[in-house]
Amino acid sequence: MSKPRIIAFYLPQYHPTPHNDEWWGKGFTEWTNVAKAKPLFRGHEQPHIPGELGFYDLRLPEVREAQAELAKEYGIYGFCYYYYRFEKGKNELELPLNEVLKSGKPDFPFMICWANESWHKKFWNYDGTCEKQILAEQKYKGTQDYIDFFYEVLPLFKDKRYITIAGKPAFMVYKPNDFPDVSEFIVLWNNLAKENGLAGIHFIASATADYGLVKCNQFEKHQLKDFIKNNTVILDVQKDKEIIMNYGFDAIALNRFILVSRKQPFIKRALSKLHRLLFKSPAVFQYEDAVKFLVGGEDADDDVYPVVIPNWDHTPRSKYGGIVWHNSTPDIYNQYLTQVLKRVYSKNNEKQIVFLKAWNEWGEGNYIEPDLKWGRKYLEATKNALENLI
Repeated sequence: MSKPRIIAFYLPQYHPTPHNDEWWGKGFTEWTNVAKAKPLFRGHEQPHIPGELGFYDLRLPEVREAQAELAKEYGIYGFCYYYYRFEKGKNELELPLNEVLKSGKPDFPFMICWANESWHKKFWNYDGTCEKQILAEQKYKGTQDYIDFFYEVLPLFKDKRYITIAGKPAFMVYKPNDFPDVSEFIVLWNNLAKENGLAGIHFIASATADYGLVKCNQFEKHQLKDFIKNNTVILDVQKDKEIIMNYGFDAIALNRFILVSRKQPFIKRALSKLHRLLFKSPAVFQYEDAVKFLVGGEDADDDVYPVVIPNWDHTPRSKYGGIVWHNSTPDIYNQYLTQVLKRVYSKNNEKQIVFLKAWNEWGEGNYIEPDLKWGRKYLEATKNALENLI
């Protein structure tokens, strides 16, 4: 029996771009936030400093090769690149994947997740709220634009390295509920795929929390309830899964992030909020407590691909408005990943998929690339969990 495929989300925000220069200052990359992060409470470990790969630049093919070699060595099956397309001719951070396609290197499986959300400049407050200013607006411009989009990514789908599930290229939509005509999009793309020699598209919906948007708006209680209902914020997994699957998706990538804060005992949530307000602290949860809410029976369903989170500290981006899962260790992560893999292992081979969030989201403190503190320990924990799966 084959082992589950672990596909790691991959952030391409590690090279300068004209728009980032304009919006954030000359030479800005994700490393800018990472390097200037500071500890915000006693025992808070910041900044996180990269290890053997250093503060890399994704314009360099040697970097992309080294990442793939590391991932392959420790059991990662492939990368899922975040794909930023706002409308025809308006893409961001496309250079690394374009180079991967053009050069044929690294020889490592990949797929894409359409990160269909607007980009904002956010101004965070101590209480976790923020104001925001739009930088690039996500638009949905109808049939012709969706056809153009399909032919834009068709060379990726036809690349021999592209990840398939049940014989179809896998394509993830990050915010399915933000997409007003997603059902029509799915039908259109499946038809176009068949017209172009593919068996169709394996559509995956990202079913997850929105980590910042709730905190970035002021809501009355009834408005917040409506917002949660309409924005793929998982509270009742089975109910929300049914809503998303009715759009026509083949599966969901299930990320239970929001349950960590929502299902904490009331006293813990109250104390966390009080601590944030009194001491100007981010929201802090123990990683050992967090992982208890990140595994569930739905992970064994054929149409559910669980999302595993090895660590989390959003403060390099959002400072006091961030969320910290404190005291993550490779051992706790290994135990958590092992639980998820055991549930996935019972499925049909093609559906044994786990998404790892993430390979390199350093600004969220959410990565398994080597750092100065742990070295390769998180990678070793990943390989160990796979090898000991029975």
